[in-house]
Amino acid sequence: MLFRRFVAAAIAAFSLAGAVVAQSGATVTRTFLVGLGTPETAEILVVNLANSSSSGPAASCIGSIAFFNAAGTAIGTATAFTLATGQVASARLPFASAGVSGVRVLIRGVVTVTRTAGSGVSCTPAATLDTFGSSNGVTNHRYAGEEAIAVEN
Repeated sequence: MLFRRFVAAAIAAFSLAGAVVAQSGATVTRTFLVGLGTPETAEILVVNLANSSSSGPAASCIGSIAFFNAAGTAIGTATAFTLATGQVASARLPFASAGVSGVRVLIRGVVTVTRTAGSGVSCTPAATLDTFGSSNGVTNHRYAGEEAIAVEN
């Protein structure tokens, strides 16, 4: 259990470094790695924490949530979202939909937020990945992403 938390913290630290670099480009990407067991479902939640604007364009985050297997192949179809201030989007992956045999699988969850340079639209995404019991809904683990990163245009 302690090792799993250490690995999650290390991944979050490396993801943060990548996300900071990504600010200068057209996208902000958050990546989560997690082992998923047969009785579990993974869920990624994304929220837009940007302040609402009284003048100028309304805050909005546009992006997608996707899951990949250890080989880098997409699992299912990405979930697209457009989030105003305070809105939340989510995507779930039950173990049974991961397309593997056995009792455990490594998955990678990816949140991508696209921005338009010079648009003036504010977007401050924050994301978490939870694993929970598929039959009882009890949260097993929560992996917080990096702290929210302002995406100002």
